[in-house]
Amino acid sequence: MTDETKHSIYTRLSHKGRAGTHVHGFVNPPVHRGSTVLVETMQQRRDNAAKAPTERVMTYGLGGSETHWALEDVVADIEGGTRCKIVPSGLAACTVPLLAYLGSGDHVLVPDSVYGPVRSFCDTMLKRMGVETTYYDPCITQADIAPLFRPNTKVLYTESPGSHTFEVQDVPGLAEVAHARGAKVLMDNTWGIFHFQPFTKGVDVSMQALTKYVGGHSDILLGSITVNTAEDWAAIRASNGQLGMFASPDDCWLALRGVRTMAVRMERQEKSALEVAAWMRNRPEVKEVLHPALPGARGHDIWKRDFTGACSLFGVVFQPGFAPERIDAVAEALQLFGMGASWGGFESLALPSGTMPRTAGTGDFGGPMMRLHVGLEAPADLIADLDQAMRKLHANEE
Repeated sequence: MTDETKHSIYTRLSHKGRAGTHVHGFVNPPVHRGSTVLVETMQQRRDNAAKAPTERVMTYGLGGSETHWALEDVVADIEGGTRCKIVPSGLAACTVPLLAYLGSGDHVLVPDSVYGPVRSFCDTMLKRMGVETTYYDPCITQADIAPLFRPNTKVLYTESPGSHTFEVQDVPGLAEVAHARGAKVLMDNTWGIFHFQPFTKGVDVSMQALTKYVGGHSDILLGSITVNTAEDWAAIRASNGQLGMFASPDDCWLALRGVRTMAVRMERQEKSALEVAAWMRNRPEVKEVLHPALPGARGHDIWKRDFTGACSLFGVVFQPGFAPERIDAVAEALQLFGMGASWGGFESLALPSGTMPRTAGTGDFGGPMMRLHVGLEAPADLIADLDQAMRKLHANEE
């Protein structure tokens, strides 16, 4: 037997969640679908129910199946955790932990750059539950965040980098402050995926939108919640079960297939995105490129300290003289970039993104903005497409 912990991410993603190379048959596991689980005796049913909180036994479809468990094993390994729960969307991956740790009278700290639907969840459902949210500067220091904690602050939420404006947070430093005050640290780690190891940086619960790189083909909705302690597993498992969250086994199977090629796709997309970002940085129409892996970019020093790589998503700030409708025209003129939400798939995307709500006095980058996701197309072709589309910025000029 080999020590799997010493294998590279490429090897682990190829082999985790499979029966093994010496099990004869198809290389991919079967799909297990079902709701009702039959037992031979009532004692077996009682025994299974007693084991379910800590062991993997099938009691009912909502508890998952071997298809779910195989994917959970892969994701937990990617993030360096012990247990993982698969949920039906990336948003569910973010909201289930918030509901697990927050109740009436509690307080949560959330970065001002947070994913829009999570902000909406905080401002609506959590507010109705009697939970108060404070939005903080995502680039805040340890010294400045400490006074924001209250006796009833139960959760520090992080998202690094922000998925529209790419602020890189000092997660280890902020986690140290949170833990000293008894708060849990949650992190949306979708951008970092396997380039950021959350449980070595003070994170208690890591959330992923598996819709993105794990799926890889823009045809499934899926999320994951990974923990590293029995205490956090009990909280997440209970919250998820009480909400009746269930991911389709067919989507889990597709995610298992997608994960096999994720590392090589991301390696190619990281390289291509940096090439496109560097080209955009040299355009006179561009004020700033928000890509933390670029030397000199915002957040680069923390990114270099905490991350082992980057992904395909970054932002562009255009010069302030361009009206937002000109930026829309650029996006509409692109031929290889689609216009749409999400990212992480094989196809490139462009989306004007300067209208995300901010309430903590952050987010003003001095010009209209666009978010780019670089897919598997040749970077030279993408650059040529951007070059022709950016002529729309100069329409009607003399």
